[in-house]
Amino acid sequence: MRRVTSISTAGAGTRPVTGKIILSHDERHLRRKLLHLADDSMVMLDLKEPVLLAHGDLLEVDDGTVVEIEAKPEKLLEIRARNRLHLIELAWHLGNRHLSAQIEDDRILILRDHVIREMLIGLGGVVAEVEERFQPVRGAYHGHGHHHG
Repeated sequence: MRRVTSISTAGAGTRPVTGKIILSHDERHLRRKLLHLADDSMVMLDLKEPVLLAHGDLLEVDDGTVVEIEAKPEKLLEIRARNRLHLIELAWHLGNRHLSAQIEDDRILILRDHVIREMLIGLGGVVAEVEERFQPVRGAYHGHGHHHG
């Protein structure tokens, strides 16, 4: 069984990529798992601590190959606001409910939830259903960067 020996962050520029693993946001949070590549081959990831892999991260495998993590498109809510202050207020309400959120300059993305959708509309937000890759902000206790080995 091929095994992952190290993880590099997106854009780290190691050897050429020879495979892909497509995972949703929840599937990218792991510690020990048999990962299935897009070509149906497999590699074993076995780490001391859990990690949250990001789109573009690279897994170096013991046979010299490099596998790229690809974020799977997910069903999300796209939230837009009247102005920047309103967007910050909407982000506060989402954070107050401990929801994972991808925060951008002019919008916020969250996993679809009909109750939260109605709350946001009630607060004056413009909410649309989209299907995109989801890379929420990492929590305050997650730490900085990737520390894999």
